[in-house]
Amino acid sequence: MAIDMIRRPKLGLTIFGVAAAGAIACGAWYELIGSVKPVEAAAQSASSQAAAKVPVTSFAVKTADFPVYTYGLGVVSPFKTVTVRSRVDGQITKVFFRQGQMVKEGDPLLEIDQRPFIAALEQAVAKKAQDEANLKNDQLNLERFQKLAKQQFETQQNLDAQQALVDQMIAQIKGDQAAIDNAQTNLGYTSIKAPISGRTGFRLVDPGNIVHAADTTGIVTIAQLQPIAVQFTEPEEQLQAIDKAYDSGEVPVEARSSDGTRTLSQGKLVIMDNSVNQATGTISLKARFDNKDNALWPGLSVTTRMLIDTRKDVIVVPQDGVQHGPSGLFAYVIGDNGKVSARPIKVSQSGDANAVVSEGLKVGDRIVVAGQSRLFDGALVDEKPQVASAAAAQANSGTKTGSAD
Repeated sequence: MAIDMIRRPKLGLTIFGVAAAGAIACGAWYELIGSVKPVEAAAQSASSQAAAKVPVTSFAVKTADFPVYTYGLGVVSPFKTVTVRSRVDGQITKVFFRQGQMVKEGDPLLEIDQRPFIAALEQAVAKKAQDEANLKNDQLNLERFQKLAKQQFETQQNLDAQQALVDQMIAQIKGDQAAIDNAQTNLGYTSIKAPISGRTGFRLVDPGNIVHAADTTGIVTIAQLQPIAVQFTEPEEQLQAIDKAYDSGEVPVEARSSDGTRTLSQGKLVIMDNSVNQATGTISLKARFDNKDNALWPGLSVTTRMLIDTRKDVIVVPQDGVQHGPSGLFAYVIGDNGKVSARPIKVSQSGDANAVVSEGLKVGDRIVVAGQSRLFDGALVDEKPQVASAAAAQANSGTKTGSAD
């Protein structure tokens, strides 16, 4: 009995060891078999990714006219500004305008006390009437002297003296007429009218005050807003191109908001300064705008876009299609097999949205303009043509040069 009790534990340990070894072997087999399926799945996934098409937006290369613009910074200013002053001395009795009101040329603005000027006019008229009566009497005496002189009853000296008296009165009447004209002019100055069409500013003199012709402050300022001007500058490097365009005909100019996002008004170049500012290296220009909707206001800061040239029938592509690489510029060209290839290009001019390609592309090529981030040479793509409206909108943007972005 003692011998059996000692041997049974050893047999149990042996059986337990065999079972453990079998479990380890089974686990290793399942692990080996299970690892085969993930490898196969990864291979199938890689194969499907390689065959997947990259969605892109394409653009068909074609020729078009490419506008060349120059950009600048400017300030809106009235085309004309007039400070209204009195041309006679007197008290303001009536005011016919409101401050900030739009007025037309010839509209009455205010009136100065007319009574002293009416009296001066009537006095000049009465003086002329008196001298005309004296002239009539002197002319009658001259006729009598002439008759008597023919009969030798009057001396030639008296006849000449009477003739001189008549001539003197004629000259006196001309002086009287000049005095009447002057009095009428001064009377007209008492009614002050708008010299130009525009918007009035603050009234500087209130009714009841006495104004003088020698006053320098003026009564009110009128700024012409229709048309209106924009004074802007361009770098001296653009001088030759601007001068050529100016001599060739009308040069269109756009006034845009200070951030360049909105077009406020369309106008044309009217004045080029006769010298370049050596301190800034720029030339000053002035453009004229009809400003019918009052979109431009004196003192407003704007950016300008001026058309100085148009390149005819050149290859124009969207700026988004031009890529930058280690070896220079290139574009992804879509082949007939649906795969892209990176093709080197040269750009001669570029604008906000478009670029002129001088080498590397031809009419009919299809290039990628969106979705390039996932592309590589030889990638298969699923192309979607660019929307026509977007392409047309981009065609309006040309070369961007000048002193403002």
